[in-house]
Amino acid sequence: MSLLPREEHPDLIVGYDLSDDAGVFRLDDRTALIQTVDFFTPIVDDPYTFGQVAAANALSDVYAMGGRPLTALNIVCFPTKSLDKSVLVDILKGGYDKVHEAGAVLAGGHTVDDLELKYGLAVTGIVAPDRVIANSGARPGQTLVLTKPLGTGIIATAVKANMVSPEAEAAMIRNMVALNRSGEAAADFGVRGGTDVTGFGLLGHARELARASRVGLVIESGLVPALPGALEYSAMGLVPAGSWSNQNFCSKSLQVSDAVKPEMLSLLADAQTSGGLLLAVPPDQAEALLAYVRAREGTRAAVIGRVTEGPAGTIEVI
Repeated sequence: MSLLPREEHPDLIVGYDLSDDAGVFRLDDRTALIQTVDFFTPIVDDPYTFGQVAAANALSDVYAMGGRPLTALNIVCFPTKSLDKSVLVDILKGGYDKVHEAGAVLAGGHTVDDLELKYGLAVTGIVAPDRVIANSGARPGQTLVLTKPLGTGIIATAVKANMVSPEAEAAMIRNMVALNRSGEAAADFGVRGGTDVTGFGLLGHARELARASRVGLVIESGLVPALPGALEYSAMGLVPAGSWSNQNFCSKSLQVSDAVKPEMLSLLADAQTSGGLLLAVPPDQAEALLAYVRAREGTRAAVIGRVTEGPAGTIEVI
């Protein structure tokens, strides 16, 4: 998208120029439209669970913008010659149930025959124009809140290596299928800057937030929640290739304390699937936001750092 000319329109509140999670277009003074699309290959073996994970991941982009999902369209690439159609039915049922859990409507979709299975959603949502959460909205002095623990990429790698415990795998799945619905109400706590944490890892998405907002970020690694087993598997070297790429990509923007262990740094760069929200909240609202997220989502939300004056686009890990 960076090779395209910047889209200019008076009602385009959020476009693609700052790597936000979704586009936002103003319909009138009270309502703006959120549009996003996301799909990927399976990360779990069970088709129904894969459908749930992929749908939760796509819906998250609307929540990350502070919005409420309205409708969704299925996007399917399916190898008809190598997989039974019952697999497709289970995937679509998982997506259907997750869309309905979000209070949205599945309005249709499109399927193509492909050699590799892929599934996801195009999602439309709404938000009040003055409640939009964007990459550019973080301000110095604010507190950083992460709404889900990290480690899905590391644990998925351990699954593939047949080295994972049943408890760690179950925790990973629960984490991925959990909706980020608290994003709908984040503006009530003064949040205007944030993103969701997915394929670029916490460090990659934090870098986008810092660059777009022209601020610096401090991440206190000891406060970052991890899924059960994630740090142990990371120390064993069970780290996906995408996580190494994330770490290398962020290296020039990163200052890491000598006290931070390599397995922790790998966790911070871990490529997440259907991860949590990273939100910049006024300090006096942080505990109230944490309580709200924990009560509504049941996830291990935590304060993990703060927003500073800069240098712009930099991250300090302590």
